Amino acid sequence: MIEPSAATGDVICSRAECTNEATWLIYWRNPRIHAADRTKTWSACDEHHEFLTRYLESRGFPVSTESRSTR
Repeated sequence: MIEPSAATGDVICSRAECTNEATWLIYWRNPRIHAADRTKTWSACDEHHEFLTRYLESRGFPVSTESRSTR
């Protein structure tokens, strides 16, 4: 879930214990429990973008990413 930081309004990376501002959005779903039209969104900083994407892909989840700068 993406929630802006209460103090700054910035979106924070979804990686555990990371407090960096998110620069990526990662869209994914678990096809075993979610319909094709249901996606979840994680946020990621540049440092954790690849890690979080690979984590989801290794579980066979459909994944796509988008730079927050293009929104």
